[in-house]
This record gives sequence, structure tokens and C-alpha cells, in this order.
Amino acid sequence: MYTVNIAILTPFIVALFIPFLYKRLSAIHTGWFVLAVPVALFAILASYIPAVANGETFYSSIPWLPSLGINFTAYLDGLGLIFALLITGVGSLVILYSIYYLSKERESLHHFYIYLLMFMGAMLGVVFSDNLLVLYVFWELTSISSFLLIAYWHHRRQSRYGAQKSMLITVMGGIGMLAGFLMLSSFAGTFSVREIIGGMGDYASHALFVPAMLLILLGAFTKSAQFPFHIWLPDAMEAPTPVSAYLHSATMVKAGIYLVARFTPVFGGEAVWFWVVSIVGIVTLFWGSFTAIRQTDLKALLAYSTISQLGLIMTLLGLGSAALHFDVIDNQSFYYSLAIFAALFHLVNHSTFKGALFMVVGIVDHETGTRDIRKLGGLMTVMPVTFTVAVIGSFSMAGLPPFNGFLSKEMFFTAVLRIIELPFFSVETWGLLFPIIAWLASVLTFVYCLILIFKTFFGEHQPEKLEKSAHEAPFGMLVSPVILASLVVAFFFFPNVLGEFLLKPAYGAVMPAFIDAGVFDYQIKAWHGINTELLMTLGIVGLGLVLYRSLPRWVGVYSLFPAMLSLDRLYNGALISVERRSNEITNRYMTGNMYHYLLYIFLVILGLVYTVALTTGALSFNVSNDAPISIYEGILAAVMAITAISILFAKSRMTGILLNGVLGYLVALFFVFFRAPDLALTQLVIETVTAALFLLCFYFLPDWDKQKHKTKPKLLNGLIAVATGAMVTVLALSVNSNRLFDSISAFYENAYELAGAKNIVNAILGDFRAFDTMLEVVVLLIAGLGVYVLIKLKASKGGRDLEGK
Repeated sequence: MYTVNIAILTPFIVALFIPFLYKRLSAIHTGWFVLAVPVALFAILASYIPAVANGETFYSSIPWLPSLGINFTAYLDGLGLIFALLITGVGSLVILYSIYYLSKERESLHHFYIYLLMFMGAMLGVVFSDNLLVLYVFWELTSISSFLLIAYWHHRRQSRYGAQKSMLITVMGGIGMLAGFLMLSSFAGTFSVREIIGGMGDYASHALFVPAMLLILLGAFTKSAQFPFHIWLPDAMEAPTPVSAYLHSATMVKAGIYLVARFTPVFGGEAVWFWVVSIVGIVTLFWGSFTAIRQTDLKALLAYSTISQLGLIMTLLGLGSAALHFDVIDNQSFYYSLAIFAALFHLVNHSTFKGALFMVVGIVDHETGTRDIRKLGGLMTVMPVTFTVAVIGSFSMAGLPPFNGFLSKEMFFTAVLRIIELPFFSVETWGLLFPIIAWLASVLTFVYCLILIFKTFFGEHQPEKLEKSAHEAPFGMLVSPVILASLVVAFFFFPNVLGEFLLKPAYGAVMPAFIDAGVFDYQIKAWHGINTELLMTLGIVGLGLVLYRSLPRWVGVYSLFPAMLSLDRLYNGALISVERRSNEITNRYMTGNMYHYLLYIFLVILGLVYTVALTTGALSFNVSNDAPISIYEGILAAVMAITAISILFAKSRMTGILLNGVLGYLVALFFVFFRAPDLALTQLVIETVTAALFLLCFYFLPDWDKQKHKTKPKLLNGLIAVATGAMVTVLALSVNSNRLFDSISAFYENAYELAGAKNIVNAILGDFRAFDTMLEVVVLLIAGLGVYVLIKLKASKGGRDLEGK
């Protein structure tokens, strides 16, 4: 079953053909061809829903580097399926939306859709990969493709800045995650995620268990914009709205959520995991909602609301992991594990209402020319369909009925209230902070949802402040947000269809023990009677309305947070400081003087080699098996030494070149003594050509100016030369005296039988190393072409034509 592997590769394969389709069928919007990819993948993946709902999983593997335990292994279970359906389903709606949002006359569409398909394939690779290193490859591909998408409008400075910022932060976290993966695989003995989860009981006592956990969480937090790494997400809003709706609401930012959910069975029973994930999540939830209120740009408001909602999901995953701390799988422990179910439910809900809201903001921007709340207002009558979708999405995000966000928000309140009852982790003391912070963050969420609706669609219409005459979006642009808004309502009235076929299998992938024990028995309900959760919701509405009405009176509280101490200012300062210090350090050793560069290289090599040799005792000599040195070889070696030393005292370039040539010809004589006439002939040819090239090069060099080029310290040069020569000699003797393996020359002794060649050297070059030799010839060809081009360019610009024309 290679369907999943093919699903991962399909977007990459189709991306290869987009440039050709773009040119051949320029009359048609490229998006129509691309749309078929996610639609087809969604249909194929949806066909697995019944089987996965029955507890089946699908596994396939294509060998890649089997000797290293690295294979292109795909694994489809409930968790991977729910993410894949979001990737392809929302991807289909985003591409349909982009067809009407991006003009084929003004935009470079082939670039946009290539990047988008790259991202789609990379995300599918992340959620389906069973091999840690393959997962990491796709993980970084999401960072690269998102960088290209954010910088799509590269003529804008802020787009380039936002792309760079997201790349630096997410890739930094990704490198940390890679280190965590390597640690995890080292003590688990495998790269397979399934096998690691299967042996999870044997890891907790390992010394690398907690470091691996924290490094993996670093990758998850940076990708999912958790505090304090959230600062990249608002700047990424410079991307086109289809990118924001896809990457920054439904998919890329959910990659970190996926990673935490996938590794919860491995690390979830540890108190460190519980506290780190829960605290980072709840802080992100509050800070995102608090900061969203002060934004005047609609996409910036949605960016911080996304940060807040991601914090909510992360908090639920952290709280739900507490269920794994129970020794017995029963109804009590299952009671706490429902936070995981709530996290998965809100994951889907967030993708629907936030995707719709991003598209709404894109429509407002597209049809009015601005996203500035201060210039908007009164659009309800001008854009009634857009207003309706905005109300559904905003009130769902605020957690009001009859929208799906209400259901998962109530489950969130239940989870934070239950945490007070936990008998471990010292939650009895600090657990009360979770429901308090969660409630306050929800109040602020309600406030910024009111800002989005009332500041944009109510009040006085201000056409004089708009860049365009406001009007409703075309039908094609409304289809995608309307579908998402419809799902928001449908999931409220029929939540258990989603729960039974998608959420329960995904929950089973994160909490397999509870499914295996048969304790899962939960139905999503909108009404639970008059309880604490409902009272918290009523309090949110009441206090939220008061805060919104009195917003001008208390909004000044944001001025208490000095801009100099913001995380953005810290990031920018660190970036400028690193660049400045790097330039200072680079300018100190990049002097433009070749002598300095050679000096640094030789000193570093000498220091490393001699330090390692002396501290490890690696040097030892055994010359008992060496061949005797004849008098002729001794005389030849002495003549070579005298010739080499004479080069140092040469008074002219010509003398130095001739002495260097003599040295090369003496080496050829050594080959003759060693009965290798072919090597001797090769050496003679090379030495002759080299001498000719030296003479040609020196002919064009300017005359040596002794005043301009001061004499270098001869003592230092001599010491470095002697030390380098001694190092090479000692290493050669030591290596020859300590052979750890049999000589490879025995393999080539059968050259005639293996290759039909009577000359062993020719056999090595032409058969055994055929590809190596071919590539060396290609390198020489490329170098020759480069030299030829430079000569022709010099002649065409009035220089001396070396061909004499």
C-alpha cells in the first residue's frame, strides 16, 4: 500500500509541470489546474475514514538509506488522517479562493502555485512520516516553502523581513528538534515513531530523556508560534491572504501541535512535559488575546488571535497528558484525558472559523484597498455575505452558540477546572491559575471578536478613506469562506459525526491505552445544564461587553509596556548586534592579503594535528618491514631537498619556475626507480604543462614592488614550513606503520580478470574509478570553458586578445 507515499509526492511532481502549463495555457488561470491536486488527494484520503474509524492503520515503506535505518516510511492512522484532511481540504478551498484573489495579469502565478504545492507536499510528509529523519526533512521543507510564500511579494521590504524572521525562528527550532530526534533515536534504538511509541516504558530513566523532550518541544513551539517564539507570525501576515488562510491558520502553525500530540504517548507521563506544555500554552493563550486588542490592522488582529488559539490547543494537550500519569487506566484517568479530545476538536474548529475569517479580511482588503480598522466601518450593508461569514467566524472564535467554537471552548473550560483536582504535580497549589487565566483570556478573545465585527461592519461608512469603492466580492471569492462558515454551523449541530469518524481515531492515536482498555465513552453535547462552564461563558459575555464599551478608557494600559522591552525589539537588536559583531570579526581576518590566509590555515592545521597527536598518543613508528633505501634513491632525495630549498633563495620569477620544474622532473625519476613508467610519463607531461602555465601567468602579473610589499618575517615562515613538512612526514610514517585494515591494492591485483586490462593504473582510472574520472574530466571541461569565456570577455572590452586577432 503505497497510496500514502504517492499522496506525499504528488504535489511535488505536479509542481514540476506548472511552468510548462503556465506558458502553454496562459489564457487560463493556473489555479484551476492546481486545484485538482488537493481535491483528488482529499477524496482519496477521505476514502480511508471508515477503515481508520474502525481502528485500522496503514503502513508502507520505500527503501532510501536502509543501511542507516532511514527509509521513506508512511504511516496513516487517526491523527495523521485528521491533519491530512485539513491540509488537503482547506488547501482546496484556499486555492479556489486564490483564483479570484490573485490576478493572472499582475501576479507571477506559476511561482505562487509551485511554492504552495511544495508546502502542501511537505506538510503531508510531516504528518505521514514514520521515520524521524524523514519527518525532519519535510519539517524544514515547510519552513523553506513558507519562506518563499511569505516573501512572494518580494518587492515589499516588510514581506522580505517577515519571511526572514519566520525562517530564522522556525529553522532554529527545527535544528534543536533534530538534535532531540537524534537523542531519542539513540536511546530508543530506532528512527521509527511507531516503534518508539511501542517501547515508551523503557525510556524515562535515560539521561537523555528530558533533554530530548525539551529540544523536540523547542521545534514544536517555534513552529506553532508559542510564547516567546510567536513574534514571527504577525510579520508573516505580509504574505497574500490565501497564504495566511492556509499556512497561518490551518496547516503550518498546526505542525507543532501535531508534533506534541504525536509524542505525547512517549513523554506525556513526565511532569516536565505536563508543566512545560501547559504553562507555555496558557501564557501564549493570554498574551495573544491581550495583544490582539491593540491591533489596528485586521490581519495583525487575526495573527495574534491565531497565536492565542494555538496556545489554547497547546494547553489542552499539556493538561490531557496528565492522564498518562495514572497507574491504572479507568474512568477517572479517562476523565482527564478528554482534554486531548478537546484539543483535537478545537484544532478542527479553529481551522474552519479562522480560515473563513482570514478570507473575509482578504475580501475586505481586496474590495476596499485597506485593512486599517480606523478607516473601515459601515460595510454590513455594502458587503452582506462577507458580513455574515465574519459574524459566524468571529462568534465561533469567541465561543458562542450555535457555532462549533462554543462546544470546544466549553470542553476547554472543563479541562482547566478538572486540573485543580489532580492529586499529583503539586497542581493543588498552582492549578487554580489555569481556570483564572483561561477565563480572562476568553474575555479578551470576546472583546477582539467584537472589535473585528463592529469596527469593520457597523458604524459610519467612510468611503473617502478607502482606496477603492467598497462592494461585495465576486461569487467565486465567496464560495470558500461560505463553505467554511457552513461547516462552523454544521459541526455545532452534528458534532458527533465528526467525533465518531475523525476525532475518536485521532484521540486513539494519542491515547491508545484508553481505546484498548475500552473506557472511551463520550458524546459531544451543547447543553450540560447550569454548570460552572456555562456560568463562565455568561461572565465572558457580560464582562466582554463592558470592556468593549469602555475600550477608550482602558486601552491606555498598553502604553505601560515600553516598546524598548518588547520581544520584537529584542529580536531586531540581537540581529543587528550579530551582524555588526560578525562584520567586525570578519574584517579582522579577511585582510585581502593571501599571506595572512595561508598563515591562518597552516597554523590551525598544525595546532589541531599536533594537539591530537600528542594528547592521544596516536604517533608510533615501525620501519622494520620497510624496503631498504638504495644509494640512488638517497642521492635523488638529497638533490630534491637542495632544489626545494634553492627555490626559497631564487632572485627572479624565472629562476623559481625553472627550479620548481626541476623538482617535478626529479619526482618523475622516482617513479622510474619504482618501476611505474606510465606514472613517470604522466608526471613529465603535467610538469611541462604546469611550467608553461606558470610562465604564462607570471607574464601578465605586474612587476614586484619591494616597497609596496614588505618582506614577511622569514623566521616565522621558516618555522611554519619546517613544522608542516615534519607533520606530513611524521603522519605518513605513522600511518604506514599502523595499518588497521588490509591494503586495498589486493583488490586491484585481479585487474586483468575483472576489467580485462593489462595495465593496472589504466584499469583503476578507466574501470574501477570510471565515474570519478568522468567527473574529473567534466570539472576540467567547465574550468576550460570558464577560462575561454574570460579571455573572450577581456578581448571584447579592449584588452589584449591572447589569440592574436
